[in-house]
Formats: sequence, C-alpha cells, structure tokens
Amino acid sequence: MPELPDIVVYIEALRKRIIGETLAHVRIASPFLLRTATPPISSIEGLAVVGIRRIGKRIAIGFEGDRWLVLHLMIAGRLHWREPGAKLAGKNALAAFDFTSGTLVLTEAGTTRRASLHVLDGTDALEDLDPGGLEVTDATCEQFAAKLISENHTLKRALTDPRLFSGIGNSYSDEILFKARLSPVALSQKLTPDEVSRLYDAIRDILNLWTDNLRADSGDDFPEKVTAFRPDMAVHGRYNLPCVICGAPIQRIRYANNETNYCVQCQTHGKLLSDRALSRLLGKDWPRTLEELETLPGRKGR
Repeated sequence: MPELPDIVVYIEALRKRIIGETLAHVRIASPFLLRTATPPISSIEGLAVVGIRRIGKRIAIGFEGDRWLVLHLMIAGRLHWREPGAKLAGKNALAAFDFTSGTLVLTEAGTTRRASLHVLDGTDALEDLDPGGLEVTDATCEQFAAKLISENHTLKRALTDPRLFSGIGNSYSDEILFKARLSPVALSQKLTPDEVSRLYDAIRDILNLWTDNLRADSGDDFPEKVTAFRPDMAVHGRYNLPCVICGAPIQRIRYANNETNYCVQCQTHGKLLSDRALSRLLGKDWPRTLEELETLPGRKGR
C-alpha cells in the first residue's frame, strides 16, 4: 500500500503536471471504483485544478468551485502519467483522467478491486474523509505521546491505525520499529518515556528519509516504481536475510493477511515471536486485513 512517502512524491509529481490544467474528461472502466453518486463525476469535467493535498493515504485533487476528486489507492492501486488521450487498456486499468497536459491513469493489480474514488462538494465533505490521525512530522513529542497512549494497542497496530497516526502502513511501520529498537507487539501504554521518544524520532527519521529517497529515485519523472518492498529497507520484506546491524536472520509474524518483519536481537531481546499466545494477542488487537484498518470509522480531531 502506498504510504506517506509514496503519496507525497505522487502529489509533488502531480502538482508539476496538473495545477492550473483543465480536466477535459474522465473515463472509468471499473464500476466498483466510484463510491459517490452526488455530485456526479461529470461535474468536475471542464474545471481547472487549483490544489492537491494529502489526507492520510488519500490523494485529494481540488478543482474550481471547491469540488474535490479523492483517490485511495489501497494495496495495489498505482498512478501513471501518459500522453494526452492515452488508451485505457488492460484488465488492471480502472480509470483515466484526461487533462490538457496529459492523461493520469489509475491501475490496480489483482482481481479484488479495493481502490476507491470519491467526488465531493466542499472542504467540509473532504474533511469528513479524514480519519483523524496525527501528522507526526508536524507534531511535538508531547503531542505524539498523548496520541500514542490514548489507546492501548500493540505498536504495530497503533502505528498503522489511520485514526491514530497519519500515512503509516505495513512497510514503514516495520522500518520505524526497527530503527526505534522496539518490539512490534510491545503495548503502547507500557512504553517508558525514553522508548516513546525513540519511537517519535524514528517515525520522523524514517518518513523523511524515504520521502527524500523516493524523490531522488524519481527525479523529474513521474514515480513509476511505487512498491512496498525495496532492497535497501532494513527489515521489511527481508525475512530470513541477515539484519543490517547484528547479522541475525530477520524474522516474521504472520497473522491472517498481515506480515510483520523484525530482528529478534535488535528488537525483542532474543525472543522469537511465534507462540500461540502471540496469535491470541494478534487476534484481539490486529484486524485480519489491512483494508479493515483503512475503513475503520474516522475520529475527528488531532
């Protein structure tokens, strides 16, 4: 699932290409994509783009008249920039947005359609889509600590809950917890002040690091290599490979459709997290799918 660094780089690339440009036409190939009926999708055709913003893991494109097009890419949705009027072809193609400067194509791999598109009238409707997660890169450590301990969850669940923290998903939460040297199943209300501070610093460092890395990878091109698995990550997607710090094989926790990678030496003091008690803990604290977290009812206020 594209997370905060990926979404930020997508938005920066879009700003260069569509701010001030007119959306001439929208072509939708999948009937499951559009989640709103009013206002109709045709109501944004002929309008110029005046702004783009991020709402958690969503991309919100603002048009004249305070009309908004909101995209949630979910797990396998990706964006592509093509020449004007590019053909909408292939089973993965869901929609095309024809601007005067080029065509933005939305694709989604696989057979399950999870990506969503909303058309909204006014910023109040836009804010209703905001699940309310804290923007940690803009927050103080005290604000972060208050949000973290507002509920008692495993750290993996807390970091990836969009109602608690904005833009963090499965891959970067693994990287964050590794950098903070904390177990993914440590409980948020049991952390010491030093551990909370380490986690706060790790979130900011990892999100800023990967945003910079992805900017450098894309350069002036549109980002086409958006993936949750990158060879220079420390733990995510590196099961059984040596830890970059201690050399111990990276371990994993598998529950339902979720997987978490961690280092048993650097994060859990040598304890392997694979017993039945852990499965019971995950069953109570983690949703069975990432989609469940993304569709939890929002909580306003940060």
